[in-house]
Amino acid sequence: MTTPDIRLEDLGRNRGRYVTTIDGHVAELTFVRRPGGVLVADHTGVPDALGGQGVGKALVQRLVADARALGLKITPACSFVEALFRRNPDWADLRA
Repeated sequence: MTTPDIRLEDLGRNRGRYVTTIDGHVAELTFVRRPGGVLVADHTGVPDALGGQGVGKALVQRLVADARALGLKITPACSFVEALFRRNPDWADLRA
């Protein structure tokens, strides 16, 4: 799979999401902004039609890259994000 086009959307009320649409299917990773520069990653949703293609991983990687570039921390409240944090010890410095 090629790298999906992922965009960041501001949902208001300190909420945002990373989202991509592939072949009409929408995948997302949602988060809440907390004081102190913390993003709480609370949900990753990938439709079954996109399962196993690395779309969810790409969403998390974009979150991590943006957090690193902006000096933010991440609380992985979503089990998928938590699992990727465990598999990527080089992200430990971003954990809130």
